[in-house]
Amino acid sequence: MTIASAVLERIPEQVRPIIIRQRVLLKFGMTGGLCYAVTTAIYYALKFTLLQSKPVTALLVATAAATALSYVLQRRWAFRVTNGRRRSSEILLFVLINAISMGINAIPLYAARYWFGLAEPHVSQRVQEFSDFFSGMIIGTLLAMLFRWWAYRSFVFSSRNLAGEQVERRSGR
Repeated sequence: MTIASAVLERIPEQVRPIIIRQRVLLKFGMTGGLCYAVTTAIYYALKFTLLQSKPVTALLVATAAATALSYVLQRRWAFRVTNGRRRSSEILLFVLINAISMGINAIPLYAARYWFGLAEPHVSQRVQEFSDFFSGMIIGTLLAMLFRWWAYRSFVFSSRNLAGEQVERRSGR
């Protein structure tokens, strides 16, 4: 039994058709949740050790590490249907999209710290940590996730029908 089958068995029958139609979105979200946990763990490990004075750098490093895991999971699970573009083109687009999304993810944290002054000594350590978490890990991640969902569907995995069926090319067929 697959993970998806086990999850579907626990969902009420009335909701199952909706979940099945949106399975790629669900898989994208589950993959994102795991990568979010990886990003959070690495971010705080770096932020409280090697990169104490550089929270934006810590967030970028953590996001880059989770991106490698994300590609494998997105490619092999969420967007696994076949007959896509060449793997080298797909990886290049994936890296480009994720580089852009890393910038999107870092903007709220950068703004909170350096534009709005939500850092010590202007605010307490507690306010700084709350601001870092909320701006970087919540707002930044949400904005980057929305961008990635759109970009993966539009560019990276665009030659696939996300319902699992072959997409007909616009060549008159």
